Amino acid sequence: MNALDIMKHPAAYVSGYENTPTEEQNRAKQLCWEYNRTAPNEQEKRRSILQTLLGTCSPMTGIEPDFHCDYGFNIHTHGLAVINYNCVILDTSPVNIGAGAFIAPGVCLACSGHAIDPEQRSHGIGTSAPITLEENVWIGANSAVCGGVTIGAGSVIGAGSVVTHDIPAGVIAAGVPCKVIRPITEKDKFKPEDILF
Repeated sequence: MNALDIMKHPAAYVSGYENTPTEEQNRAKQLCWEYNRTAPNEQEKRRSILQTLLGTCSPMTGIEPDFHCDYGFNIHTHGLAVINYNCVILDTSPVNIGAGAFIAPGVCLACSGHAIDPEQRSHGIGTSAPITLEENVWIGANSAVCGGVTIGAGSVIGAGSVVTHDIPAGVIAAGVPCKVIRPITEKDKFKPEDILF
């Protein structure tokens, strides 16, 4: 497999900086630059750029500027995806965002990492692993999700969390490192009379 095939494969890998597909990275930087300079009323232009940038882009994907990613082709949205301001996705591996995802401002989804050994790190040895957000996941503001993590369907990640391990479905999790706090229950639903409009 060549470098792009390895990057698109849903498995962790280790690489050297000299194998970085710079042409694809420059393409993503250009498209992000164009996207981030669109006017709020240029919704069709934004949709067109996202369709070109992302590997799979549901028509129900909305991303607020500023948005940055490494490659774009490794980002896949599978339904409604609300991605708020200042999101960064380091998509050196596949990032799958399930339908009903809410990603708050300042979130970073980082597939990429670096060698722990300082000598290897200084020589550009890096790591990467996929990230999966299952359906109806909400990630709170200024959270970071690390490579290799799957967040289960319906779960909520509290603001400011650092998610280093898988989170099961149907829970509230938060912290540094992120840990399960409790399950989501019927008590978390608003009563109809509490909803103003």
